[in-house]
Amino acid sequence: MTYERNFDLLNRKFRELFFPTLMASIAGNFAVLVDAFFISMFMGSLYLSVVQSIEPFVAFINVIYWLIGLGGSILCTMAKAEFNEKKGNAYFTISIIGIIIVGLIMTLSTMIFQGQYVQLLCHTDQLKPFVTQYFYYYALGIVFECYMVCLAYFIKTDGFINMQFRAFLICNVVNIILDVILMKFLNLGISGAAMATTIGHIVSAIYITLYFFKSNRTLKFIKVKSSEIIGYAVDICKSGSSVSSIPLYTTIRLVFLNALIVGILGELGLSAFNMCYNTLYLVDIFILGTVQSILPIAAVYYKEEDFTGVDYVTRRSLKIVMVFGVFFSALFILFPQIILFIFNVNNPADIPTIINVIRIFSISFIAFAVNSLYMFYAESVQYNKLANIVTLIQGLIFPVLFAYLFAYLWGAEGFWVSLVVSEFATLLFIFIYSKIMARKSNNDYSGFFLIKKHENATVFEFTLDGNVEDAVKLSENIQESFNDDRLSVLVSMVIEDMIVHIININENIDLIDVIIRDNGEYILISIKYSGECVNVMEDEDMASNIAILNNISQKIDYSQILGLNNIVIRIK
Repeated sequence: MTYERNFDLLNRKFRELFFPTLMASIAGNFAVLVDAFFISMFMGSLYLSVVQSIEPFVAFINVIYWLIGLGGSILCTMAKAEFNEKKGNAYFTISIIGIIIVGLIMTLSTMIFQGQYVQLLCHTDQLKPFVTQYFYYYALGIVFECYMVCLAYFIKTDGFINMQFRAFLICNVVNIILDVILMKFLNLGISGAAMATTIGHIVSAIYITLYFFKSNRTLKFIKVKSSEIIGYAVDICKSGSSVSSIPLYTTIRLVFLNALIVGILGELGLSAFNMCYNTLYLVDIFILGTVQSILPIAAVYYKEEDFTGVDYVTRRSLKIVMVFGVFFSALFILFPQIILFIFNVNNPADIPTIINVIRIFSISFIAFAVNSLYMFYAESVQYNKLANIVTLIQGLIFPVLFAYLFAYLWGAEGFWVSLVVSEFATLLFIFIYSKIMARKSNNDYSGFFLIKKHENATVFEFTLDGNVEDAVKLSENIQESFNDDRLSVLVSMVIEDMIVHIININENIDLIDVIIRDNGEYILISIKYSGECVNVMEDEDMASNIAILNNISQKIDYSQILGLNNIVIRIK
């Protein structure tokens, strides 16, 4: 009987992360999307231009919590993968305290310089009173939004996936309910929409703080030396820089494109442009839900040099995002009336323009889905240069360049087409770049995602059911894999004893992944499973499996990441 790796454990973890992360992905988009829906319902579709005017600022807030939250959580995950709990807690401490300080500074700055912000965001005098109302109440919740989202990234890493899901669910449910109450029944209009968003962030921030009262959490606040704080902060910002650049470039891009489309089509153009971006946010909910699901998994498995695991999860994610991209492209090309209904567009003079715009823009969803996946993947495996390049050209250079060029040549039609061309041009760049880099690396990297290969190492990968019989049979099979009799005995003994111990301390365990990597100098054994943790320092019973393993192994490390127990054993 063979025990080839079937990736069922990895696939289960991906599914476990997917839906809660789907909710997390809408944190920066859904609140404003809901506001746009109710504004169009209760006030009319032309008032969507107010939301579009504020969108660059909302995107900038995304920059802050992606930079610190995603950057810090990636480094924290990698530190835990290296079994460095102290370093992981240091990243956690600096990130949470840092996001609160930055959030407070942003909130105060918006209150002091409100007029200057509105002047920068709004390009028409008619809209400024409405933009001012929305901006003021939305800005009051910035610190709560930043704190809530940042902490959510970390608790997902710590295995509290359902708590993360409930935090975002609470945020959006509160927002929806209050939108109806404040806008419809209390007639607060634009101000009511912003108030609902802010209160939703406050309530969810209070809820997610309950994490600190959980006895089984592994992330703790620790005292960090003052001399190390700046170094940790710089590392966090470097780690999150490429992904956080997405909303940063969106901020800059929207300032330019809003001004350009207002000059061509006026408020109708701005409203149509807003519907394009709100349609993209609908798609983005599903795309980001997928790509952010693979981010912590890819980071952990890449750090452990489990490149086949990285390859599996990227291929699976690519299929999912392409299905989403094709589905939504087809849906809105064939039925653009859905968007008209959602945003309550009923002016006969506006409908032909908006339908045409939606159909053109929807073509870009396929390329957008793949580009988004690639940017987050590159960030998670620390291809920072590539991630920064792709983010810059997709988020800023191509959209602005093609928009001004095509608008100059073909007017409004050219502007809408440019939004599609910029996404496919980015995808073409990634494809060509991957081909060139794979060729230059002498096949050390391969494929569209530039998956790394093991150099001068022999790798064996297995998946087995959680029973003693399979553990014994696997041990016997492994003995046949090594030419060195001593090593074959040691490796098979280590794996059998460890797996039997795992089975004994768990009432019910089904899947265990085992990876053996022979580097020549030493043999590394990685074991992953869901269930009760293993105390690798146990030595009270000299006859226990763990005590024996500690004697015959050079080193044994243990950590809990993403809700999985991870044991790494080194034999020299």
